[in-house]
Amino acid sequence: MDGINKYNEFVALHKPQLESAAIPVHFWPALYRKLCTEIFDAGEALQLMLIDYDEDDEEEDEDDNGKPAFALEVAREQGIKANDPTAIYLIDHAWTFRWNTARQQLERRIDCAPSRVLIWSMNNASISEGLTDEQRLPIWYVMDEVGSAVNHSDEPNFRLVPLLYLTNHITYSILFPIRDSVQGTPVTRDFAEYVAKDAPQRPALLLPWRETDLSGESFLQVEPSADYFTSGHIPESYPHEDETLPAPTPPARCDPLKVYAQYDVLREHLTAPEFVLVDSPEEADVLWLTSHYKNFAELARDTPHKFVNQFPFEYVITIKDLLAIVGRRAAQEHHNAATLETYPAWLPTTYNLSTELKEFVAYFQCRSAKRLDNHWIIKPWNLARGLDTLITNNIKQIVRLPITGPKIAQKYIERPVLFKRKEINALVKFDVRYVVLLKRVKPLEAYVHRKFFLRFANHAFSLDNFDDYEKHYTVMNYQEDAELHHIPCDDFLSMWQEQYPQYDWAALEDVICEMLHDVLQCASQEPPPCGIAPCAQSRALYAADIMLAWPSREQTEPQMDMQPKLLEINWTPDCKRACDYYPDFFNDIFKLLFLDEQNDKTFRLLTPKDQNI
Repeated sequence: MDGINKYNEFVALHKPQLESAAIPVHFWPALYRKLCTEIFDAGEALQLMLIDYDEDDEEEDEDDNGKPAFALEVAREQGIKANDPTAIYLIDHAWTFRWNTARQQLERRIDCAPSRVLIWSMNNASISEGLTDEQRLPIWYVMDEVGSAVNHSDEPNFRLVPLLYLTNHITYSILFPIRDSVQGTPVTRDFAEYVAKDAPQRPALLLPWRETDLSGESFLQVEPSADYFTSGHIPESYPHEDETLPAPTPPARCDPLKVYAQYDVLREHLTAPEFVLVDSPEEADVLWLTSHYKNFAELARDTPHKFVNQFPFEYVITIKDLLAIVGRRAAQEHHNAATLETYPAWLPTTYNLSTELKEFVAYFQCRSAKRLDNHWIIKPWNLARGLDTLITNNIKQIVRLPITGPKIAQKYIERPVLFKRKEINALVKFDVRYVVLLKRVKPLEAYVHRKFFLRFANHAFSLDNFDDYEKHYTVMNYQEDAELHHIPCDDFLSMWQEQYPQYDWAALEDVICEMLHDVLQCASQEPPPCGIAPCAQSRALYAADIMLAWPSREQTEPQMDMQPKLLEINWTPDCKRACDYYPDFFNDIFKLLFLDEQNDKTFRLLTPKDQNI
């Protein structure tokens, strides 16, 4: 009875994984026994076979060519039956790693070139468990020689799936048959089993194992339907423009506005007498929230005097894949046929690896054919601080990454404008953060804080060692043992004039502000859910991260030498440094947003091109 109880406990604990992985129920008892006693008995039924390629097939590409060295076949004389309850096998993992430490692990432990070990036909991934974003980052692994010898087939006879054994918190791979196989039959699985055989992205997904030329396919991007904008999002209500609502009744100016704030930094620095902090959202005139607000229609109907620091459907600019879609509305054409540069020039070329994978591979291969730089930065669409982000020019690596969650591929800026850090005698990457204040969208009224913020890399820039965080990234706030280099805005301008005397920052800022106006205009030109909805009670603060780039060497069109590139727009950004530098930071912002006090010295109105003030 004790054994039965323990088996039932195993099933209760692992049932979500077992069902999610679609492991048939008749295998569960044998799987339990093998996990409990660590029985690796695949060698009793299966055997490794060395693949002997013809000499013509032995030439290798510069990187991994994906050809397997070994195959696995059924060795048992009576074959293997899919209904045999014991025909399920544990596969051990020879190496487990995360990308940010993989190269260092290899250099310490393996006396060979890392690029020959990290072959993308052999790497697999699982999502790790944890409470924080860092703890939930994907874990990659290479299976032992048995698991690594299971090759691809469009008509497989086995499946191979990961399973975290919660008793010892070790992840194994589980191999089991889905069709009967006689002795000598190769053991195969479908490496893209999660997509249909006729899915357009399937050839792209199989690139690590099957060379395919998609350069003749279209890489044009078409804006998706409204359903795409709402998928995965909690529904939001918003006040319709034709709806009759109570007129807002702002409090008398002799009374301070009551502010309910979930952000401690704001509570510490909102000190102007025109505002008073309260502990209840019900009694507040202004809701400054760090949680997502969704009920804008109810807000307008029930409490027309309240303000909130969010707009309906503002996620169209704060989520990376949607920002790229919105930004492309500013383009008159998709790309330059000669250089493959995409438009608008301020938006780095961005593809969604879930919905545009085939188009991305076609674009990547077209760039390769023209010998254009093909370094890409791969980002999750819903994480920040560089988490689960990596840089690579390996297409076989890129197409494997979406198995750990939705991602975008954004063209890496291979020719960034660099800044000389004299204290380390190095030219480093840097980016610029502008605080953007949105008051209304119809008509558009938005501002930037004239004091921008700088972030710097700590190591000299070069197109190599892409796992060197302090070389290729600028966000050091969350990195242990990484120096956070501070330069106030005014000091930077003096240094800029010294380092780039021929480039006037004021002219660059004109272009940056035109770009920010364009993206907000694009984001509000379509009705919700494809655009930001008007709401008289909405006000918002965002942070736009921008990098300066030199034109590509193939660029032939006339343009200014430095091109601002919009990297992302952040929701509820950290403003602690802003308050440290400028004690009246939130006082000035609240007066502008909620009291309509103009302050040209502190804020710049965003206007279209040729209307700069």
